[in-house]
Amino acid sequence: MCAAVQNELNRLSGMKLLNLLLTDKTSKGNIIWATDVYNDFGENYRRDKEITGELLIWARFRLISRTDKTGDAQAKRTKAHAEVFTPLWVVKKMNDYIDAEWFGYDGAFDGERVVFPNGKNWRKYVDSRRLEITCGEAPYLVSRYDVSTGEDVPMESRVGILDRKLRVVSENASDEDEWLKWAYRAFQATYGYEFQGDNVLLARLNLLLTFDDYMLAKLGRKPSVPEYKHLLNIISWNIWQMDGLTGTIPYCKAAEEYEQFSMFDLLEDEEPEDHGQPPCRIYDWRAKRSLEYRKLKEENRK
Repeated sequence: MCAAVQNELNRLSGMKLLNLLLTDKTSKGNIIWATDVYNDFGENYRRDKEITGELLIWARFRLISRTDKTGDAQAKRTKAHAEVFTPLWVVKKMNDYIDAEWFGYDGAFDGERVVFPNGKNWRKYVDSRRLEITCGEAPYLVSRYDVSTGEDVPMESRVGILDRKLRVVSENASDEDEWLKWAYRAFQATYGYEFQGDNVLLARLNLLLTFDDYMLAKLGRKPSVPEYKHLLNIISWNIWQMDGLTGTIPYCKAAEEYEQFSMFDLLEDEEPEDHGQPPCRIYDWRAKRSLEYRKLKEENRK
C-alpha cells in the first residue's frame, strides 16, 4: 500500500496535478497534517503545518494508510480521534440499508443490472446527495480495498456509495459524452469530511483512482489532464478537512476555544464563535454556489 500510494503521488506530481489534490477550498491554501504522527520527520510535519507536494515527493515521504500503521500508531489515533477501520461487510450492510430506503426494495445491487422502480430513474439516483462524516480513507464512498485488511477489492465486488453511482452510470450511459457528464455528477453528489490531513489526502486519492478504474472499464482509457483537473476541483471541494465539532479547520483558534467548553455548553446546541477563523465551506454544484457547512446544518434543523 505504501509504495502504491507513493507511486501515484509521483505520477500526479509529474502531471503537475498534486497541488490540486492538496487544496483546501476554505483557506485557499493546502490541507494541514492535523496529527502528531509525523513529528519525527521535522518541523514541517507538525500538526498545524500545511501538506505540500514538496514534502511528499522531494523528501520521499511515505504516506501510509490505516492498515499499514503500527499497532501503537493505530491505538494512539483511535484514542485521540476515535479513528477506527470498518470491515467491508459492514460497509456493504449499511450502504445496502441506505439503498433499500431509496429504491423501496432490498438487494438493488445484488443482480447483474440495477432495476429502478416506477417514479425513479438512474439519473435521480446519481444526483442523490450522500455524505460520509469523519470519513477517514472514505470506505463508505469507495471500496477499492478493505480498510480492515488492506486487501484489494475487484470492481464487481465494490460496495461504496460512489462505486454504486458509477456502476449505474456505466450501465446506462449511451456514449462517452454522457458517461463523462454523469460520472462527474456522481462525484458532485458525493461528500465527506475528515479531521486528519493524511486521511483527507488518502480519501481524495481513493476517489481519484476510482474514477480511473471505472473509466478504463467503460471507455478503455485513462483520463486526460483536463479531465483530471476538472475532477480534482470537484474532489477538493467535496472531500474537505474539518473539525466536526466546530465546523472549522482543525487546530485553529476556534477549535481550541471549543475544546474548553463544558458538557453543559455542548447540550445547549450552540455554535462556537469563529474568532477570525472562517467556517469550512462546501459547494452546491446544482445551485453553482459555495456555502458554509454550519449554515447548511442550521437550515436542516429549522
